[in-house]
Amino acid sequence: MTEGPELVAEIEALGARLAEAKASIGRRFIGQDRVVELTLSALLCGGHGLLIGLPGLGKTRLVDTLSTVMGLKGARIQFTPDLMPADILGSEVLETAADGSRAFRFIEGPVFCQLLMADEINRASPRTQSALLQAMQEKSVTIAGQEHPLEQPFHVLATQNPIEQEGTYPLPEAQLDRFLVQIDVPYPDRKTEHDILLATTGVSEEQSTAVFTAAELIAAQRLVRRMPVGEAVVELILDLVRACRPGEPGAPQVVHDNVAWGPGPRAAQALMLTVRAQALLQGRLAPSSEDVMAMAGPVLKHRMALSFAARARGEDLDSLIAGVAQDVTRVEAAA
Repeated sequence: MTEGPELVAEIEALGARLAEAKASIGRRFIGQDRVVELTLSALLCGGHGLLIGLPGLGKTRLVDTLSTVMGLKGARIQFTPDLMPADILGSEVLETAADGSRAFRFIEGPVFCQLLMADEINRASPRTQSALLQAMQEKSVTIAGQEHPLEQPFHVLATQNPIEQEGTYPLPEAQLDRFLVQIDVPYPDRKTEHDILLATTGVSEEQSTAVFTAAELIAAQRLVRRMPVGEAVVELILDLVRACRPGEPGAPQVVHDNVAWGPGPRAAQALMLTVRAQALLQGRLAPSSEDVMAMAGPVLKHRMALSFAARARGEDLDSLIAGVAQDVTRVEAAA
């Protein structure tokens, strides 16, 4: 077990490296600091991220920049309605040797990388979307009964258009639950858009540089899991997740009235990890209740669904989760 002062020194050193990584990312992906932090949180926790936003907001550019800065072997798949699972995972081909003998050889698909950009993932059919399920959960794929392990670390950063757009297929609930966080990418503010115009319409553009290697990222992921979490924060995470489940004793009435189904235990695990990454990215040694509040939406939103009646009334999950989190925090503080 690492001694306290040594652990503090390691956390502080990693925090400094992450500040350098954010600065390098910012040279190509301008502004949107919250989006960058959430995406880095997913990588630091060893998970996957789902970026949701309209086309043209820089989602693909961000993922491409991250592969450079974090030193990861990247690959990109453009999801289209005619994409097949074999186009993602790979397939076996029958080869004939010089002596006339024949044998099957497995040709790896683009999933055999360290950072997979699943671009516009909801443009493909559910059958193709589900091809990533085993890879995201077990870090391996099975082809013709043979299991093939993926490179480590392995992360999926998927971009998704809002489901209101034409030609999109909503992701199945089981796959949504595999994403550690949902990252909403909004329009940039005026100053950020001004900087983007100047930076991207000249003769040359700023380039990002590598700050981490794959081995260093794996070491950082281990360090995040060793960061201390106070018992009060653990209890707050449990209370918040359980309060978002309809039918759960003690859940607020607004949840019973508006939520069709709530988050499972994987949501609590995701919060336990991401609050550590959030504290680290903010330059702190341990997470606090503020970190739980900050990560509640990104972790819980895609793991819940409003009832039909709630959608008809125009309710939204962002406001509901924020209200429940505030109520739970107030109860914890009063206790």
